[in-house]
Amino acid sequence: MSSTASAPALMRAPSIVLDTNVILDWLVFRHPSSVELSARIESGQIRWLVSTDTRGEFEHVLGRGIGATFSPDFELIQSTWDRLAVAVEPIPLLGAATRMRCNDPDDQKFVDLALAYGARWLLSRDRAVLKLAKRCRTLGLQVLTPEQWLDSISVR
Repeated sequence: MSSTASAPALMRAPSIVLDTNVILDWLVFRHPSSVELSARIESGQIRWLVSTDTRGEFEHVLGRGIGATFSPDFELIQSTWDRLAVAVEPIPLLGAATRMRCNDPDDQKFVDLALAYGARWLLSRDRAVLKLAKRCRTLGLQVLTPEQWLDSISVR
């Protein structure tokens, strides 16, 4: 949990799920689209939901060669994750959420996590995930690229 946000405020904050590519953009590549995302997570304005499965996926991808190619700061990544991520256990989906199937089974864990915990946003760059955007919107989940998310929050 963020050290700058109180526990009650964090629990009221809307939730966000980030797929592996978005986390890489933020914690490894420091992509400009991640600045606002990082600030809102750091301040407790949004809760970043993760599960054991999503962390495992991130660590798998990070260990596949990105580490050698881009020389990320593994300690900083670990401490940021530990400080800011809200870890939750997988829970069964109910109702219409059970019909949200991603073409890529590796990405299903992100969709399920977001739907199970009522996240407001799921940020992804993956086409298979983004194809679910319209259907997920009917369940209250906005599936967006980081750039689309930035556009949507800048209107507020």
